[in-house]
Amino acid sequence: MKRLLTFLLLFVVSALLPFGCSSANNNKQQVLSIYNYATYIAPEAIAQFEKENNVKIQYDTFENSEALYAKLKQGNPGYDLIFPADYMVKIMAAENIIEPLNPNNIPNQKNLEPKFLNQSFDPGNKYSLPYQWGTMGIGYSLKATKDELNSWTAMFDPKYTGKIAWQDDSRYTFAAALMYLGFDPNTTNPEEINKARDLLVKNKNIVAAFVPDTGQDLLDRGEVNLTLEWSGDIFQVMKENPDLRYAIPKEGSILFTDNMAIPKGAPHKELAEKFINFVLQPEIGAQISNFIHFGSPNKAAIDKGLIDPKDFKNPQIYPPAEVFAKMKFLQDVGTATSLYDRAWTEVKASGGK
Repeated sequence: MKRLLTFLLLFVVSALLPFGCSSANNNKQQVLSIYNYATYIAPEAIAQFEKENNVKIQYDTFENSEALYAKLKQGNPGYDLIFPADYMVKIMAAENIIEPLNPNNIPNQKNLEPKFLNQSFDPGNKYSLPYQWGTMGIGYSLKATKDELNSWTAMFDPKYTGKIAWQDDSRYTFAAALMYLGFDPNTTNPEEINKARDLLVKNKNIVAAFVPDTGQDLLDRGEVNLTLEWSGDIFQVMKENPDLRYAIPKEGSILFTDNMAIPKGAPHKELAEKFINFVLQPEIGAQISNFIHFGSPNKAAIDKGLIDPKDFKNPQIYPPAEVFAKMKFLQDVGTATSLYDRAWTEVKASGGK
């Protein structure tokens, strides 16, 4: 994908710039180690922070919040800043994997939209601050579907057999199945979870692939015609492929925020907080959102008109109130996690019906 290649090229260039400094400067230069999704930040923002603060950013990537959790659960290998999903913040805080933030070092949090603050997964934003937000929906090829899509029904339609991708993520794929069935995506009811499992097992044979947040690439290459994906990921490839579309299903869907948090034992906690404060500047927040095409939680950036009008006026990126009302955050389901894990194992092991 061209955007991925562009990102990698710009990032490599920015990463190499500090090595042109004198050896004396290199001895003083700190390294801020970030763990985030790939292509989930504007490379220019990284380069600017490095230049302004005489630091180097080491940017490692993970595929989903479960992979992030598994890595940090074993102990922090040296990361300063991580980007967990909303529900994962609660889990990590409860397990002492992330540290409280020092609000005195992050005055730019005043720029954030209040509706994205003080959420149930992190009351008072003790451990995290929102980075980007978006929705889960259906990315699809209009050439293949012929008509606009607006329902989860399409993800279980046998006429697309062999051309559908589901997320390789238990909670999000189960969320799609549960909402299709009319259930709460955060249900802890074993009967409802099992009905969603049965739906997924029944339809597994129509699925071409379970993808780790890369469904947009398969869609762009024509390997699938429908994919369960994130709004911004689809809009990134839509810029270069006018055949592609994104739909928020009428039954409702998942609203998410990815958040900035500091893992326990971070070597450069204050530098990480400085980076968070940098990202929360209206200009930087807008630069990032305009590059990755996710929703910005930065009210100041929106009020100043810094968000690309094409994105801001797009109801699939910034949904209207009536659509927003049907969106739900995934929540930590506590002991029911084992029910989801077992059901997911059964889905992955099945051959479909």
